[in-house]
Amino acid sequence: MPRSRRYDGGYFEITAISSAPVEHVMSESHRDPSIGTHEASSGEGMVYWQVALPGPLQMLFTYGVPADVSARAGMRVWVPLGKGQRMGVLWSPAEKETEWVIKPVLSVLDDEPLLDEELLACLGWAADYYHFPLGETVLAALAPSLRQGRSLHELAWRILPSGEQALADGTLRGARQRALLERIAQTPQGVSESQLRDFPKAVRLRLADLGLIEPFEQMMPSTWPVLAEMSGNKLPAPDLNEAQSAAVSAVAACLENFGVWLLEGVTGSGKTEVYLNLISRVLAQGRQVLILVPEIALTPQLVTRFTDRLGLVPAVLHSGLNDGDRLNAWLAARSGDATVVIGTRSAVFQPFADLGLIVVDEEHDGSFKQSEGFGYHARDVAIWRARRLGVPIMLGSATPSLESLRNVSLSRYHLLTLPERAGGAAMPDIRLLDVRQQRMRGGLSDDLVAAIETHLLAGGQVMLYLNRRGYASNLLCHACGWVAECAHCDSFMTWHRGVNRLRCHHCGFERQPPSVCPNCSATLSPRGLGTEQLEDVLTGLFPGFGIERLDRDALSRVGELDRRLARIQSSEARLIVGTQILVKGHDFPHVSLVAVVDADQALFANDFRGAERFAQQLIQVAGRAGRASRAGTVLVQTHQPEHVGLNRLIHAGYASFAQTLLAERAEAGLPPVRAAAMIRADARDADAPRELLTHMADWLHEHLADPADSPLDVWGPVPAPLARRAGRYRYQLLILADDRPRLHAALSQLESWQGTRRTKGIRWSIDVDPVDMA
Repeated sequence: MPRSRRYDGGYFEITAISSAPVEHVMSESHRDPSIGTHEASSGEGMVYWQVALPGPLQMLFTYGVPADVSARAGMRVWVPLGKGQRMGVLWSPAEKETEWVIKPVLSVLDDEPLLDEELLACLGWAADYYHFPLGETVLAALAPSLRQGRSLHELAWRILPSGEQALADGTLRGARQRALLERIAQTPQGVSESQLRDFPKAVRLRLADLGLIEPFEQMMPSTWPVLAEMSGNKLPAPDLNEAQSAAVSAVAACLENFGVWLLEGVTGSGKTEVYLNLISRVLAQGRQVLILVPEIALTPQLVTRFTDRLGLVPAVLHSGLNDGDRLNAWLAARSGDATVVIGTRSAVFQPFADLGLIVVDEEHDGSFKQSEGFGYHARDVAIWRARRLGVPIMLGSATPSLESLRNVSLSRYHLLTLPERAGGAAMPDIRLLDVRQQRMRGGLSDDLVAAIETHLLAGGQVMLYLNRRGYASNLLCHACGWVAECAHCDSFMTWHRGVNRLRCHHCGFERQPPSVCPNCSATLSPRGLGTEQLEDVLTGLFPGFGIERLDRDALSRVGELDRRLARIQSSEARLIVGTQILVKGHDFPHVSLVAVVDADQALFANDFRGAERFAQQLIQVAGRAGRASRAGTVLVQTHQPEHVGLNRLIHAGYASFAQTLLAERAEAGLPPVRAAAMIRADARDADAPRELLTHMADWLHEHLADPADSPLDVWGPVPAPLARRAGRYRYQLLILADDRPRLHAALSQLESWQGTRRTKGIRWSIDVDPVDMA
């Protein structure tokens, strides 16, 4: 029987989320075809509903909806909660099984469900799998303005028969009145108020007083251009090579069925052409396509390419859009007006009218995993949605994740390969540069400086990769050893010389740098190399060549990325400096030399995934070289030229390197061979998070150490790699299991036990399938 609990001044039935498969949570009663939006009233004749409300509780709340108000799962409602009100989403019908009085909803906001049965099932699964409150999870599927309770109804105007007669008779004297009446007459179903802003309100009211037009409420339409408006503007598709054709044929034969297809193609092999060919086939069926990309920076070039090739305007969904643009794209995808949607991580929860294909580009990228709060992985959620919908999903990468490669070995995914670059372009020549005993100028060895000069004089572009923004890692006093440290974190502060600020890249704290050492008044010196400093060094060494820097600081202004990319594409900028933004799928056809300035930075990471990430970044950035007719060279500066892993990666390739890593993970009992979850805790009291996680670890050892079950290992608690961040002390506990059901059962039992204990002042969370150990 559901539990009842007094919550914040009012009684509500609080039902724990079912741990059963989410398919069994959905009810046929959700499919009531009649619908209406009404203010709710208290009294008899209530139908009881479970409502998902945003908040930290892993609970559903029961409210009453008047029987004369049609309600379906996926509709938004305003409900009373304690002394206030909150917006929630109807989840499923409920029985009244408590002596407490069930409060009625205050209002039903929607005429029809905003979230359909498939998406509700996905959200229920995600909340269960990632052990996150359902009410918070549901919000991920709504546009930001809809999360605030914005109505989808808007005022509109339509012409009356008397108005049509007035136009025919020419009896209207006022030019503005006639123009407005003609405008409304063009759309018999009505014109929204927002589309009539060019006409004064007084003119509309005057026509209404004359009985020529009338106001009414309508559902807000999307204003997305439809396919027919763009037809005839398509660029011809290039001929596919043999490998591309084979990949397209394999997936095209299975467009009506679920399947996961891993497209492993070397950089420049034409993966996007495979996507476009398959997308065209799905659009010809009248269905929609979702393309997930890891970075906002990738969307402009993809939008341009897709518009040119498909003859339509893709909808774009990412956090950089204003609320109005995001709502318009959200509505267009939900209604089916937008047939192609390109989005970052959160777009995986977008409602669609008829989704027929999902593409996850650069599937290996860690940006698909949300690091704070709702810790979902967009790639894995996309696979679940594709299976539920019965449609194919394609994962593309030149450097597939170990998770995907393991699933290929287990025959869960189908592997497709593009082993050669499209158009006959050669793969770049990758070489190690031993910088030991060499003179270094701002992080550049003499050999590298000479190579840069050679390529510039030959007319090529040169790209330098350094995954550290700012001017210097920190400021140091050589006299007494003082270092600029963050007051709130166990980390150094980075000096950004352009704005002359010390910034902590972990908590965001910043301050003015001291003019001299605070301890001994000696001169301070920058220590460590950042992209700002590298830009200065290159400007001094090669003053006759334009330079562009691509990092988060340089691209903070709206439109800055497009401006800088245009200068690079036109070869106005011959030198390119940047962080990992450079490896995110950009095409720089004139780059002939790529330099990895500091390979040693990532060779000795304190995370077991460090080697995998380094290999992916190195191969991806190397792939920017020689993508057109010009031959490409990649130079990797290192103090460790004999490093076994580095040499294996360069000489044997990523595939061989990845298989070696998989074997090492299997021997060590680490993901993806075993399932993992990280429990993190933080508090202002240094001992509190350690004590909490110690209690959890003890409970797990005591209650879940049954020899009859598959092994469950608990590692820790240990301080997080960054032990103090934003003034809070951080500890973590790693749980490993041989199978996922065993892991999730343990996490659910732990949550139930911990829910009865006080954790005042301590924040703790569960991160399932963690990708970042920091």
